[in-house]
Amino acid sequence: MNRRFRFFPKASIGTYLIAMALATSLPIFALVALLLGRLEDNQRSILKRETAQDATALARSVDRQLQDMATTLRLLSTSPELEHNDFAAFHERTETALRADTLYVIATEANGQQLLNTRVDFGGQLHQVGNMPSLESALKSGRIEASDVFRGRTSGDWVYSVTMPIKIGRVAALIITQNARDLAKIVSTEGLPSGWSAAIIDQGGHVVASVGASNIGFGEAFDPRILPSLVDSSGVYEDSAVLPRTLLGYAQIPGWSWKAIVWGPMATAQSSILTTWRFLIIGGLALLVVAVLAAYVVARQVRTTIRAIADMAIRMGEGQIVAPIETSVIEANQVAVALSNASFDRSQTEDRLHFVMNELVHRTKNLLALTQAMMRQLARQSGTVQEFQAAVSDRLNGLSRSIQLLTSEQWAGASLRRVVDIHLDAFPQALPQIEIIGNDFILKPEAVQNLGLAIHELATNSVKYGALSVPQGRIRFYWQTIQEEWHTEEMLRFIWEELDGPPVRTPTHTGFGTTVIKNHAAAAFSGTVTIDFLPSGLRWELTGPRRVLERK
Repeated sequence: MNRRFRFFPKASIGTYLIAMALATSLPIFALVALLLGRLEDNQRSILKRETAQDATALARSVDRQLQDMATTLRLLSTSPELEHNDFAAFHERTETALRADTLYVIATEANGQQLLNTRVDFGGQLHQVGNMPSLESALKSGRIEASDVFRGRTSGDWVYSVTMPIKIGRVAALIITQNARDLAKIVSTEGLPSGWSAAIIDQGGHVVASVGASNIGFGEAFDPRILPSLVDSSGVYEDSAVLPRTLLGYAQIPGWSWKAIVWGPMATAQSSILTTWRFLIIGGLALLVVAVLAAYVVARQVRTTIRAIADMAIRMGEGQIVAPIETSVIEANQVAVALSNASFDRSQTEDRLHFVMNELVHRTKNLLALTQAMMRQLARQSGTVQEFQAAVSDRLNGLSRSIQLLTSEQWAGASLRRVVDIHLDAFPQALPQIEIIGNDFILKPEAVQNLGLAIHELATNSVKYGALSVPQGRIRFYWQTIQEEWHTEEMLRFIWEELDGPPVRTPTHTGFGTTVIKNHAAAAFSGTVTIDFLPSGLRWELTGPRRVLERK
């Protein structure tokens, strides 16, 4: 004990706070001074790594585009129209399917003579393909290949293509092309430092697409002094003679002959970091002076207060109810009041905690029971694991929407209109086709879940098979209060009515969806459900006591 006091003599709290501030800050500032000497080298290494990663990310993005095009070719090669040489039908279906993606398909013979080209109307005059070397290379290798960028003979614009050799009748290869300008839309400098650029280079060293400060035109040759050095799958290129004060990162696009390149000035990438460190030193020194002065002033005020608050905490820990104390420090007074209130509230908090835990267990059991029943039903009716997974995912999505809504309302129920809206929002493309009519009121928590399941199931079924599966289809969902002679209480009737949809046929078997909208809905709301497969469309009607649904 005596030895300890030799190193830590008796002193005021202000003295110890000042000493602690100095002892903590000075080693930190010494370390910062050492780090500043190595900051530039470290940041250069980090910048190199991030540059290579940015190039790799760009390569992956373009690879996805090329892979999508290759997948499209594989699918098209299996078209029955192609196998039967029905080029007109193949042209119409392909042109319609790929119009939105700005992709065009060419079927060609081995000599390059086009058999069809979706850039032009079927039956129009067709010439030889505009890039014979690319076609010959793909036919020779027998693999799907991407071409160099070239000026399209039909479009007159810079394009690129992906070629797949096949042997179907007269067709020797299928080619899918896209304007280089459209590919440039996925080449982005987002995430790169200011003033940087990005480009895609083909096997011949020409620019397929480029964006950024040093934008290079389509088809222009990239710097021939640089390309021979880009031999690894990915990496960084530096040469002060060729690219002064500039860093270049590159990555080979896997499985293709193209490269992704990003480059730009190192100064713009490092300036913010250097400024931050300089500000840290200047601001740290200023804050140290302020901290020392503040420590001295505050220590004189808090010493007595700390002791009093500590005494309150000790007595509270012993289970006593403590009264607040009055000090010269406002925050300390607030702590004292909080401790006093806490001593009174502790027992009430413990009771509330037990209540919340019991309520949580109750609601968790209900949700698990509902989920288990749903999964058992779907497992019996699903033919494959994929169907089961898709069905479970869709139903859990609908259930989660109801739970999310109830959670936002602290499980106190929710507006009927909000329940309807939150489930129909899962089908945004169909919202203009749905008409909702009825006076709003607050549903009970159980009604939110059960009605939400039914609405979600009705909408899902309509999108797949009913009125929402066609553009002209319409849905009328409405509810009304009714008073029937054989019921002494007020009743509610919900009606889901589909119009102008595909021809309706009565299903030969019932699945989980029918169980939800009929049996489950009837049982959950102590009512009746009728489902009519009318010529005009499906009509679902639920009638139940208002007291079962409405929260008073």
